[in-house]
Order: sequence, then C-alpha cells, then structure tokens
Amino acid sequence: MHTMTPPVPADSTRHDLVRHDLVRHELIRLGARATDKEDAIRQAGQLLVAAGCVAPGYENSMIAREQVANTYLGAGVAIPHGLGEDKGLVRRDGIVVLQFVDGIEWNPGQIAHLVVGIAAGSDSHIAILRRLTRLIQDEARLDRLARTTDAALIVEALQGDSAPVAQTPVADLPATIEWVVDYPAGLHARPASVWSEAAKASPAPLRVRHEAESADPRSLVALLQLGLKAGDRVVLSAGGPQADDALRAFHRAVVALTPREKAEAERAAQKAARPVHGWQPVGTPAMIAGVSASPGLAIAPVHLLAPAEVQVPDRPVDLIAGGALLNQALISTRAQMTALIDDTTRRLGAADAAIFKAQAGLLDDTDLITLTCQIMVEGHGVAWSWHQAVERIAGQLSALGNPVLSARAADLRDIGRRVLAQMEPELGLAGMADLPDSPCILLADDLSPSDTAALDTRKVVGIATSLGGPTSHSAILARTLGIPSVVAAGPQVLAMAPGTCAIVDGDAGRVWIDPSDADLASARDWIAAREARRIAQEAERNRPATTTDGHTIAVAANINRADQAPFALSQGGDGVGLMRTEFLFLERGETPDEDEQFATYRAMIEALGDRPLIVRALDIGGDKQVPHLDLPHEENPFLGVRGARLLLRRPDLLDPQLRALYRAAALGGDVSIMFPMITSLHELVALRERCEAIRAELSAPRLPIGIMIEVPAAAVQARALAPHADFFSVGTNDLTQYALAIDRQNPELASEADSLHPAVLRLIAMTVEGAQAHGRWVGVCGGLAGDPFGAALLVGLGVSELSMTPRDIPAVKARLRGASMTELQALAQKALAAATSADVRALNEGDA
Repeated sequence: MHTMTPPVPADSTRHDLVRHDLVRHELIRLGARATDKEDAIRQAGQLLVAAGCVAPGYENSMIAREQVANTYLGAGVAIPHGLGEDKGLVRRDGIVVLQFVDGIEWNPGQIAHLVVGIAAGSDSHIAILRRLTRLIQDEARLDRLARTTDAALIVEALQGDSAPVAQTPVADLPATIEWVVDYPAGLHARPASVWSEAAKASPAPLRVRHEAESADPRSLVALLQLGLKAGDRVVLSAGGPQADDALRAFHRAVVALTPREKAEAERAAQKAARPVHGWQPVGTPAMIAGVSASPGLAIAPVHLLAPAEVQVPDRPVDLIAGGALLNQALISTRAQMTALIDDTTRRLGAADAAIFKAQAGLLDDTDLITLTCQIMVEGHGVAWSWHQAVERIAGQLSALGNPVLSARAADLRDIGRRVLAQMEPELGLAGMADLPDSPCILLADDLSPSDTAALDTRKVVGIATSLGGPTSHSAILARTLGIPSVVAAGPQVLAMAPGTCAIVDGDAGRVWIDPSDADLASARDWIAAREARRIAQEAERNRPATTTDGHTIAVAANINRADQAPFALSQGGDGVGLMRTEFLFLERGETPDEDEQFATYRAMIEALGDRPLIVRALDIGGDKQVPHLDLPHEENPFLGVRGARLLLRRPDLLDPQLRALYRAAALGGDVSIMFPMITSLHELVALRERCEAIRAELSAPRLPIGIMIEVPAAAVQARALAPHADFFSVGTNDLTQYALAIDRQNPELASEADSLHPAVLRLIAMTVEGAQAHGRWVGVCGGLAGDPFGAALLVGLGVSELSMTPRDIPAVKARLRGASMTELQALAQKALAAATSADVRALNEGDA
C-alpha cells in the first residue's frame, strides 16, 4: 500500500488551518513507553480524558476501532481514534502525541514511533491527517521528530503556519532550475505522464512549483492540479546528494517534449483551420456550438441522461484486508486497461494509445491511493473510500476550468467505476437504462468510456454533451461506433426540453435546435446522399481484390469476438485472418475453461459461415500481461516467456484451448490454427505434436497449422520452418519492433517504428522466398496490411493474404484492384533497393 500526499482540496485555505489549541505542548509525551499496542492506545486515551477532551471510556472505543480498522498511517505514524458511533464521548476536539523512541509494534512489520491520538467531534482532525500524510514524505524530518527532546518541534510539525496554505509558497528543494512552460496546450495528461515517469526514475526527490502551488512530479494527479498553461513560470527543484544530476536529467525530459507538443499543436491548428464542409441549414434555427468529436449528421428527438447517483455501501474493514481488496481491484483493472491499450494501438496507433496509457497511470497515482487510505483510516469501507477519493480528485480537476483536464476527470471517474466494479460488482459498469425505444439524440454532462462503448446504436443516433473533449476515450469510441457526436457544448445543451427535435452535426461541432420543416428536409437529403455514397462503396468493397491482370488476393479482418464478424464482413472481408484469443483472458478476472472457449470459437465459426477463420493461440506476454495467470515477473517481458514459449511451458493453458478449437471445428467450418512468436524449429515441431495428440484423442479433423513470423530469427530461417508449417502470417508490428529495436507502443518512438523500413521489407521478402520454396502461402496480419500503399508493396513481395482492421478493407481492396501484379512487383523491388523508410514512402508519392 503506497502512501503519498493527498490532493489539496479547493477549500484548503480554510481546512488546512490547524487550531492552535488543538496541538499543545502539555499533550505531547516524549520518550513514552508501553508494553504493546493496546497499552499505547490506552495511554493516548487516558491523556485525552485527563485533558478534558473526552469522557472516560473513550480509550475503549479507540481499541474497538483498532479491531475493525488498522490505524497505522505509515512511516512510523499511527493515528488511533474512537468509533464513529462514540462521538458522543467527545467533549472537545483534541490531539495527543506519544513518542516511542524505540518504537512499538503496531502490526507485524509496522513499527510506530509517533502515536497521534485523536478526539474529534467535527472534521478538524482532517487537517492533522493532511499534515501527517505530508510529513510521511519527509523521512528525515519524521526521524528527527521520533528522537527529539523538544516538544515544540512536534507542535510545529503538526500545527504548521497559521497563514493559509494557498498564500504561502512552498519552499523549493536546494537545487533549482526555472523554466517557462512552452507547451502550447500547457501541461496536459500526456506530457504530465512523461514527467511523472521521469520523476519516478530519479534517484533524488523532485518538486515542481508554480507560484504558491507545489507538486511532487511523481504524482500525475498532483501535476495536473497545478493547471500549468503556456507561459507559466515554474521552478523545478531537487534535493539530496544527487540533486544536481537528477535535476538536469528531469529538466532534459521536460524540455525534450517541447518539439513534440509544438508539432502536435501545429497539426491541431492546421486541422482546425480547414474549412468545414457539410450540411448547412436552409433557415436560421437556434444553434449551440460545441466541438466536433465524431463525424456525421443525426436527426432525432433529444433524451436527457440524468446523472447516475451511485450509492456505494460503507462497510468498514480492517485496513490490511481493505488494502488487499483495493490492491487486487487495481490489478484487475490494469489488466482491462492493458487490453484497451493494446487494441487501440493496433487500431489507431501508439500516439492515440498514449492517452489511455496516461489514464491507466492514474491507477498508480499515489495521491489517489493515499487519499483512499486516509478515508479508510477514518473508519470507512474500502469501496466507499475509493469512490470518495475519485470524486474529490475528479471534482478538483474539473474545477480548474481547463477542458483537457475536465476530459481527464471524466476518464478518472470511469476508471474509478472500473475499480469499484471489482470491489462491488453490483455497482459495476451497468450501462444506461430508460432509453426510449425509438432513435434519440443523447444529451448528458459527459459520457464515460464504458457508457459510450455500451450504447445501442439502434437507439442512440447522436450525442451532445456539455463537457468532454474530442480526444477523450468516449469521443474515440463514438467515432468507432459511427455515432455523430458534439462535445463541450456547455450547459445550454442540457436545457433542451426532452423530446425536442434536434440535429447533431458531428462534422461542424454544432447542435441545431427545433429546426424547421425545410431544414429537416434539407438535412434528410444530405444524409440520404451520404448514405447513397456509402451504399455504393459497400457494393464495391464486396468485390474481390483482383489485380488488373487477374491475380486475386484474400483480404480478411482482424477481430476478437463473434459480434464483430458482421461488421467485418460488411466491410468486404473475405473472412477472419486473425482472431486474437488473448482477449478472452485479458477482459476477465479468471481463465476461461474449455467449454467457455468452445462456445466462443463455435460462435465465431457460425458468424462467418463458410468463410475462413484463422485462430491465433493464446498470445500472452510482452505488453499483454494477465494477473490471474500468475506469470513470473520479468525484467524485459518482450524478450521473455511469451507466445509459443509460454504455451509450451503451460499445458494448462495450451491443452484446453486446443481441445476447444478442435471440438468447435469438428462441427463444421473452415478453421486454421496459428501459433505466435515462433523463434525456432523445435517449438513448431513440439506444438504440432501436441495438436496431433489432441486431434487424435477427439477424433477431430486435421486443421491447417500456421505460425506467426514476428521475430527476425523466424524470417531468416523461413526455409527451414516451411516444411513443418502449412502457412505463415507475418506480424509486421512485432517484426518491426524486434528488427529495429523499438518498442512499438512507445509514443516517443512511434514515428520511427516504421514497418516500411527496408530492413523489415527484406525480412518479409525472405519469409516469402522460404515459404514458396516449399509451396506454402504467406499472409500478413500486422498494421502494414491495412495501409493501402503497404498492402501494394506486400502483394508485390509475394504475399497472398492480407488481414487488417475492418475499416481498412475497402481502401486496400480499391488500391489492389487499380494495379497489375507486374506493377506491384516492380514497386516492391524498388522498395527493397531503397535505403530508408522515407525513400520507400517517396515511391508512394511517385506511384500515386
């Protein structure tokens, strides 16, 4: 359980003041001695009785409190206090301090040196708790307080200055550097997450101060709460023996982000400056301007989504048990976020996935965790405490008036709900109720990502929110679902009467209210024309990808679940070239058994009919970690036990999956099995032998067995692997990562992890050559397959099957239908002869 300074509330100028009569010299006992924890608590209680703070018997309430909630705060500090129902015993607020120089065991492994007994009939003790949690970060000062013979030092530490904190600048650490924020969008979540990671790696304590506000940069939330804007002057400081070196390293990390942030701002400005093309009303209906989040035009009556009142039960538990429950909930939620990050990286790229990485980083924020623990120490249940901590911090972020931070507040609340769902399943991601049966435009303050993902697109045809941002998770999901969406439209969007007809223009970021009949007719004509174009494209996308000289290439889809198959087929997919089975494991808290997997695979086969399905065996490891599989910690999981290596070491994972696949295929279907991360011939042979043993045991049909070519070793020895594999499928994302030694999910290096690098293309060419020598076919299921130019190169290299995100299929098919195989082969040869990725990309410009 981490401890960290809790966020300073918006009203800190009032509540962070500690009354001078609350901490008095005569209520501090230096050099105290006790036989055990109970004796120490009784002594604290007796001091409170003697001081007239409580009635006799309060010490029994303090002991009773300890039995239901551990009051050890951390770093040698314990804060025993009475039960909530015994507040009637409190005559006036008071604090007593017992100093145990030699320490006293509070719980196994927890030694208390300062025991702060609290009597509180109001919330005045909260200021003491805040100051104590700050002190916990200053180990040197706590050590002095634990040994001091001067009670005044303890009084000063607990009481602090009488001036409001908001008006008192926090002292910088000894080594300092001034820096003016030159990020055009200020310090928002993505750069703040980089600051946080750099600070966590620092060997010295660091501090960031803007005027009177200060933050420990290890805390993402604390950094965001500074609300730094472009032009703000900050002081970066460091302490300790390595202060100078640590500060320079941190400053380099901060400054290194400037070019990227400016480039991002320039791209955003260019995008914003583009003229808006789309529907324009005939008349002059009332209009609310917002921000475009998802394109398209929607017409429907509005439906106001009332904010859900979450009633979290408050069930106090022992802090040890509560901490374990919270920790497990965080672990499970991290696994969910890992699945989301992986899926987003594959669909949208590392830069967009970095948004979700920053969101997932909130789960590790020590401010959030410590505030939860503080509330638990006050005697509340872990789920209730977590919910309160999330709401307080999200409220503070929203109050800063920064739309980017407001969007992060929505993400924090959504992640909070995910964690809450782990602890209180009945309060989980319940979705929306009371939607009308007919199509509507949904109005809300904001939508969480989970709410957006669960929308029924037959009922919700448009979205307009008063808050939110176009880069939020919810906005991305709305685009994926194809729901026109406008965000940040202000409170006036919520003032529309339920049932009012409205038009949401997701292209222009406008909401038109109560349009005239002429406006409605015009808008319907515009939608109809757009739909006609879509239908025409739909018809074209179902044509085969046949080159002008008669060569047909299979174009399939990468999907995870059976319910995604209809959309993949509607986009013109010839089948599924990659079913990622790891999502069966990543999206849940336990391992699916054989019958559950069988049902999933059978549903996929039935959804595809007679179309081919290639199922990739469990691909876990690297960036995809599953807590409930109890995998050993690895310093570098990308180079560790993952893919085929894991399957061969874990027959408890491999065998049920193979049995489920063979059982499903025995009932019909065109099914192939593909194994990930093959690096050597003995792995492939061992896996084929296991397939054959299980097939024979079930009397199932033989299925084609293929392998992923994801590491240079497999590409180089493709000729040796081909006799033992029925097909190859190149994973260009991982192949690029390993060939170029670049983490494909690192947003700093995303532009350099280019699958069009000549080295990667040559590895693919070697793979094709080795496969063709033994009559095997080669497919590609990585990101390069979904790029029309990349697809053209791959086909020119001899690849005969491409599998991609469904939305990429129409453009890829069109590119291949517009060229001859001879032209594609000539293009591929030029690419192989190129020196750099830029040279390869220049061929696209010339070819276009």
